[in-house]
Amino acid sequence: MPFAKWTYRIAGIYGLIVLLPMYFAVGQIEQQKPPAVTHVEFYYGFVGLAVTWQLLFLLISTDVHRYRRLMPVSWLEKLVFGVPVMILAFRGQVGRDIIIGGVIDLALGLLFVVSWVVSEPHGDID
Repeated sequence: MPFAKWTYRIAGIYGLIVLLPMYFAVGQIEQQKPPAVTHVEFYYGFVGLAVTWQLLFLLISTDVHRYRRLMPVSWLEKLVFGVPVMILAFRGQVGRDIIIGGVIDLALGLLFVVSWVVSEPHGDID
């Protein structure tokens, strides 16, 4: 149980640390990774959605048995970034910093699967 609790808690905190500064980094991103962000609504929508997932991870960490059914869905959150990044990496279309982010997401996704396995169903909740 503590493994799943801490896995989700650390993932949520890590995600907030990485994502929240993105609200203030559009200009820097445009300079470091051209071209310019032409549709800021998509950019902020992505950041907002990703932040929301981090809050869900933190919620899962508060009561792993109660929220166990959400765990498989959380795996998808990690796969939808990690898998495309790996495909793009094999094609030489993304830089090392993006690859590192994709690897971290895939590793967290694997830890989420392990968390689900070690947090057995609890009575009538599952």
